[in-house]
Amino acid sequence: MSKITEEEIKKILPLKGPSFEEVKNYLEKYNDEYIVIKCGGSVLDNKNLFNIFINDISILNKLGFIPIIIHGGGKRISNKLNEAGIESNFINGLRVTDEKSINIVEEVLNNFNKEITDALKNSDCDSQGITNKQNNILFVEQENQDLGFVGSPKEINQSIIEQIVSEKKVPVIAPLGLGKNNQVYNINADTAAGAIAKKLNARRLIIMSDVEGVLDAKKKLLSEIDTDKVNDLIKNNIISGGMLPKIKNCLDVASNGVKGVCIIDGRLDHSILFELLSNAGSGTLIRE
Repeated sequence: MSKITEEEIKKILPLKGPSFEEVKNYLEKYNDEYIVIKCGGSVLDNKNLFNIFINDISILNKLGFIPIIIHGGGKRISNKLNEAGIESNFINGLRVTDEKSINIVEEVLNNFNKEITDALKNSDCDSQGITNKQNNILFVEQENQDLGFVGSPKEINQSIIEQIVSEKKVPVIAPLGLGKNNQVYNINADTAAGAIAKKLNARRLIIMSDVEGVLDAKKKLLSEIDTDKVNDLIKNNIISGGMLPKIKNCLDVASNGVKGVCIIDGRLDHSILFELLSNAGSGTLIRE
């Protein structure tokens, strides 16, 4: 943890974020530990939320934390495919990616990656992009033939992340990987974030989404759930659809050494800061 004065902290904290009195209690909590943050494309597509996200990551970096960013890009990909006359199809929440689609997916995610790294640099936060073309760290196998060029991470080059972090930069990772013969594969961003969090033995995995968190039968937010509760919610069809693979991925990560796995609402101002640096937290914490 870098040394930072009380005056400096007060200057960088946002007015509508956690108070200094709260934040100071958490400055040593994540000492030299990785915080993996996955942000969905739907949140990043909103200009105001994008700017808040960039500002929050910059604040974490200045406070001496080690955020690792994995970004999605689903809405942009769908829009670009639609412009090219290609229909978007999904199987169990995963995008079917054929030979025509993979080139568009790659282009969109690589452009988005640069947009995020440039925005961080403009916010006085040095960052480094990680894509299939630049510092590739993800080596994959095909998920299954029906999905086409969709990959499942099998190997992760941790040393590249460590090198970037040692230079006090924030790694920004696109969910793209390479398979046999350097074929590019699309990776579900939640899956990529989970695999990276496990590989790094991260202290936290935060999934920023455009939902409040996990809700009960009465649509009330559950602040914490475990395997038994998840199984009960699935059995009663309360967790279903796109949330199902997201929760299963979170449980897998929680059972593989990552202490705090949570889904938070990226539509709320400074939800990352409230989750990490306040007593209230944000969203749903998922335990083994």
